[in-house]
Parts: sequence; C-alpha cells; structure tokens
Amino acid sequence: MKSFQSVFSFVFGLSILSLLPVSLFSQDSRAKPNVLFIAIDDQNDWIGHLGGHPLAKTPHLDRLAERGTTFLNAHCQAPLCNPSRTSLMLGLRPTTTGIYGLAPWFRTLDEWKDRVALPQHFKSHGYRTLTTGKVYHGGVGGPQKQAEEFDVWGKAGGIGVKPEKKLIGPTPMGNNPLMDWGVFPHRDEDKGDFQVASWAVEQLKSLPKDKPFFLAAGFFLPHVPCYVTQKWVDLYPDDDSVLPIIKEDDRDDTPKFSWYIHWELPEPRLKWVRENSQWRNLVRSYLASTSFVDAQIGRILAALNETGLAENTIVVVWGDHGWHLGEKSITGKNTLWDDGTRVPLIFAGPGITKNQRCSQPAELLDIYPTLIELCGLTPRKDLEGITLQPQLQNAYIKRERPAITSHNRGNHGIRSENWRYIRYADDSEELYDMQQDPREWNNLANNPKYASVIAEHRLWLPKVDVSPAKGSANRVLTYDKSTDEAIWEGKKIRRSDAIPQ
Repeated sequence: MKSFQSVFSFVFGLSILSLLPVSLFSQDSRAKPNVLFIAIDDQNDWIGHLGGHPLAKTPHLDRLAERGTTFLNAHCQAPLCNPSRTSLMLGLRPTTTGIYGLAPWFRTLDEWKDRVALPQHFKSHGYRTLTTGKVYHGGVGGPQKQAEEFDVWGKAGGIGVKPEKKLIGPTPMGNNPLMDWGVFPHRDEDKGDFQVASWAVEQLKSLPKDKPFFLAAGFFLPHVPCYVTQKWVDLYPDDDSVLPIIKEDDRDDTPKFSWYIHWELPEPRLKWVRENSQWRNLVRSYLASTSFVDAQIGRILAALNETGLAENTIVVVWGDHGWHLGEKSITGKNTLWDDGTRVPLIFAGPGITKNQRCSQPAELLDIYPTLIELCGLTPRKDLEGITLQPQLQNAYIKRERPAITSHNRGNHGIRSENWRYIRYADDSEELYDMQQDPREWNNLANNPKYASVIAEHRLWLPKVDVSPAKGSANRVLTYDKSTDEAIWEGKKIRRSDAIPQ
C-alpha cells in the first residue's frame, strides 16, 4: 500500500508540474540575469542607428541594437549631468528631488540620504555590484561612502592624458578649461575611457560565478574636452559636409525665456565657433569621440561574449542627455528641445525581443523599474518611472504617457510620439510637429489651430515642481512671476538685457 501511495504521489506531482506555466517553471529554475549598465556622457542622437547624424560611425552600438530593442524616442529627465543621473539612479524626477544643478550630491540632503538607489536595490537581492568611470556625477566620498553605493569601485576614468595648454585658445564666458577639442599626439591607451573599458573587461573575465553581477561602466567622452587621436578624426571628412543643418533665424520664434535656461554658460555660442573657425573642428572632434567610445563599448561586449556571459546578461546603454553642436545657435546642453533631451537607450539580452526599433516615448526614469522586472527582483512602489517591459516584448505597444524633461523649476518639455511641447516658468510656450518638422524650426504655439494639442500636452506638466534643493548651484535658474525677475547663478536677468554671446 505504501509503495502504491509513493508511485501515485510521484505521478500526481508530475501531472501538476505539467500544468504549471512554462515561463514560471523556467524563471524559478534559472539563475537571475546579470546586468551590464553602460553610460555615455553628453551623448546625443549622433549614433548610427538613431540617424541623428548621417555620417556617425558606431558599429558596435548598432550591432547591440540589432541584438535587442532600441528606443528611438528616449529622453532624459534633465538636460544636465547631475540631475539626470540622480533622477535615473533614484527613480525620481528632478521636480520631486529639487536637484536641478551640478550640486548638491543627493546624499547630503536629509530627505534622500537613505534613498535606495538602483545598484543598492540589486545588492539587496544578492547581486555583486561594481562600478567604473562616470556613473554618478562626481565623487560620492571616501571608501566607506563608496561601499554604500557599490561593492567594488574601479578606475575613475575622466579625461586622461591632456595637452600642455588648450588647443583652441581662450573661450568666452570664463575660458573654462573643459572648453577644448581637437587632435594632439597621445595614445588611446592613456585616455580615461580606454582604462574604464579595460577594467570592465578584467572584471568580466575574473568575476566569481556564484552570484549575479551588476556592472556599471560610465564613459566620459564625447563630453568636452573632446581630445582625439588622428585615426579617429580621420573617420570624418574635413569639410562642411560634417556640419549639422541649421536655420539662421531659428531663435526668432522662440520666447526670450528660452535663453534664460542657458543664459551664460562656458559652452560657446555658434557665433563664437564660427568666427574662430572652430565649428568644423568641434563637430569632427565630437563625432570622433563618439566613435572612440563606441569602440570601447565594443571591447566590453566582446569580453561578455568571450566569457560566455552574454546569454544571461542584460545590457542597457544610455546617455545622460543630449548636446547641441550649432543647432538653435548654441553648443552644449541645457535645453528642452530634442537636441538637448534625446538620448540613446538600448536594451539587449534574455527576455528582450531582438532587432526592434521603438518609436514610443521613453524616459531614463524608466530604466530602474524595467531592470527590476527583467531580473525578477522585488518591485518598488516608490518609483516615478514605469517599466518598458511591454515595449521590450513588442515595440508597437503604446506607452501610457509622454517623456517629460525639466530644467529648473517651471521649465518643462513634454515629448509625445508626434509632438514636442515646451512650457517655461513665465508661461511662454513652444509647440513642434515632430513628424513634419523634426528639427523644430516652426513654433506652432501661437497658432489657434493647435490649441487642443497644447491643451492635451499641458495635462502632463509635473504636478509636483519643488524649489531648488538646499545647496543647489551651477546652472540653477529661479523665476518670480510677481516681479518678472529671473536669477541665473546668482545674477538677475531682465527682459531688456542683451543675450550673452
């Protein structure tokens, strides 16, 4: 009798297992996927498969996109390093944290000092967390503070080898030492980004196999100074075919307030780079830097394949914000147009459909909840992003909301699939038809024909829009409607003031 019961229990158990969903059975039985988390600083959409520049050469990123899903309409939450990276890593909008400038570091604020950041959530689920290069903006403190953010810290990265003096000479608005670009004799191996890639490769080849890893690698280029060796700049013609297409009177139909959010910056205006014969040099150096970083990412991806880790590793590549190279009469970031907000965003690996191109609006804010879901970790209810998992399965599934970018309190860009709407702190507005006018040359905000489109997009303006956090500095703008007075980095701006050039 006992023998019969044992056989019956075994057979009955098999029959029950056969009724369980295959996905549930396989999810429980396989190891959690690793995460390779790659950031690129100041990288706009001048990536081959994104089509931002017709000559851009990024073969490794293009092949990665074929291995997974690329988001063609992905945008940052802030067009500036610190607030963008803080938003992504905390899963909160800048309008929630009040972090709009290059300072403060969020751990210095009481309300966010204990906030669980993305790598910490993975660490709490048994992941070994490692980082190299620029992932957070700037340093996080000494060894004890570092250990709270990641288990292992590698090469700091950054510029690396530099020329003895600036290559392009003094630049306006402070002659910032970062405002430099061009070719000088040096080795690729002496660049910070090469060393970041080398460290990441070493880790992939030596990581223990007993637990999953979260490896973050942050590349500095194409952030200025864009120093490149000759072989990289030679990828691009030394003629005006490399220059972006611009409209000379592009700013004539944009509000004066559109200048306030990048009022006085170290990044030179288009006028200066033209007058000093630096426009072509800047563009070629930026493109060459982009190709150089692509090659470093290629080295890491090659190591992932060689070690047999690719099959169970989710790769996500993202840029922290866009960058202008003459469009809208400026160079640099700090804008709410597509050139300032659109970024590369690629997911590849287990559970992700291959060779997909998604045109739905996506946000860097969505990376945190997406990785949680892809890796089967405990969900969090305190994240302001929403998962991209549906689009990673089927790129044509509609998103329930647009992408929202903010630059200081009261200034917001709303990017839907077909439109860009901008609202500034003084209530001035812009609207662009991104299908018919992808370069954003024709502001439709004052055309009553589009009143319903504007009304629809206004609904997505952030309901929470806090003042700058304590210790905010660098690129910080405030505005008082009652006095019509703006303050940019401590200096008053009046309507009658000439735009700094």
